[in-house]
Amino acid sequence: MLFIVSEIFFFFSFFWAFFHRSVRPSVELGGNWPPLGVKVFNPEEIPLLNTLILLGSGVSVTWRHHALIAGNLTERSASLGITLMLGGYFTLLQGVEYYEASFRFADRVYGARFFLATGFHGLHVIV
Repeated sequence: MLFIVSEIFFFFSFFWAFFHRSVRPSVELGGNWPPLGVKVFNPEEIPLLNTLILLGSGVSVTWRHHALIAGNLTERSASLGITLMLGGYFTLLQGVEYYEASFRFADRVYGARFFLATGFHGLHVIV
C-alpha cells in the first residue's frame, strides 16, 4: 500500500508542477504558457489515443486478474496478450510523439516537465 501511495505522490508532483506553471507563468517565461516558440501537441490526436489505449489496457489487465482467480487459462493468455499489445502500441506512439516534438528536454521548463512526466509514465507502462 505504501508503494502505491508513493507512486501517486510521485506522479502528482509532476502534474502539480505543470499545472502551477501553466496557471502562473513566471517572468522568465515572459508570462506565457507554453513559452513562446514551443508548439504543443493537439490533445485530440496522439495524447487522446494514448489515453484510450491506457484505459483499454486497464480493462484487459483487470480481465486477466479475474481470469487468474477463476483459473481460466485461455482467458488468462488472451488478456495478457492484449495487455502486452496495448503496452507496446502505447510505447510506439510515445516514441512517435517524442520524435515529432518541436521542443527538447533542454528547452526550458516546458520541455523538461513534459519529458520527465511522460518518460517516467512510459517507463511504468514498459515495466
